[in-house]
Amino acid sequence: MNAADFGKVAVLMGGPSAERDVSLNSGARVLAALKASDVDAHGIDADPTVLKQLREEQFDCAFIVLHGRWGEDGVIQGALEVLGIPYTGSGVLASALAMDKWRSKLILRQAGIPTADFELVKSISDLPGVAERLGLPLFIKPSREGSSIGTAKVHNLEEMEQAWRKAREFDDDVLAETWIDGPELTAAILGDQVLPLIRIEAASGFYDYDAKYVGDDTRYHCPTGLSAETEQQVSQWAKQAFDVLGCRGWGRVDFMLDKDNKPFVLEANTIPGMTDHSLVPMAAKSAGMDFQQLTLRILEQARV
Repeated sequence: MNAADFGKVAVLMGGPSAERDVSLNSGARVLAALKASDVDAHGIDADPTVLKQLREEQFDCAFIVLHGRWGEDGVIQGALEVLGIPYTGSGVLASALAMDKWRSKLILRQAGIPTADFELVKSISDLPGVAERLGLPLFIKPSREGSSIGTAKVHNLEEMEQAWRKAREFDDDVLAETWIDGPELTAAILGDQVLPLIRIEAASGFYDYDAKYVGDDTRYHCPTGLSAETEQQVSQWAKQAFDVLGCRGWGRVDFMLDKDNKPFVLEANTIPGMTDHSLVPMAAKSAGMDFQQLTLRILEQARV
């Protein structure tokens, strides 16, 4: 497609979620890349007037770079469908499901896709039983947040209680998940293609918010250094998880490997980061695609 074929493109970023700062960073890079490709792109920091802006300024398409709530949970997708504006990434249902770690893990497990053991923790009184059933250490995380916000690795009941209270600040649904002690991998997906896998080595041992966006001591390995058999299995599960949840366009599926290099799906991300620390641009670069080409490939797949 020629740049003019996209028409007037809104790059939706920011918004009210806990991932606002990351979204603004991602959005600024996407906007600059599209403009460098001569696309008539305009940045919009999403607020309650966003739909009025889209309608009155007669945008032809939306490139969604809203991370977290509003952008990754199906809300903005539904609004854009009402307006009849094509948009990038997954639709309403897939976005809502992938954003909800608890419900998406139920679906993945039902489909036979391996994921770490998990439980929904409804109250403080549930914690001892959860610890006994899942074993320690484990992860405590909000069900509907991204960028590891509100997520903690815990080793005892006291830490579990503190982490549960913290996670509840972000979501009423709090998930406990078995800790898998092995390498973390990510599989970026673009259209029907699984891009080269990346193995993540966080200096702290936990790929948290700081390791993702702040520090420069996280190491990324692409190629991963794993066997071809393991990489093939991860790519297969990634595409299957993406399809089972109904995702489309682009996204990322994250994994942990156990001591036997068996992969377990952590979660699917329907609007991954596009910062200079982000994984999808790294994978695309390994596939021979620069950032401008990546943004155009994503935009080409926009639909209502």
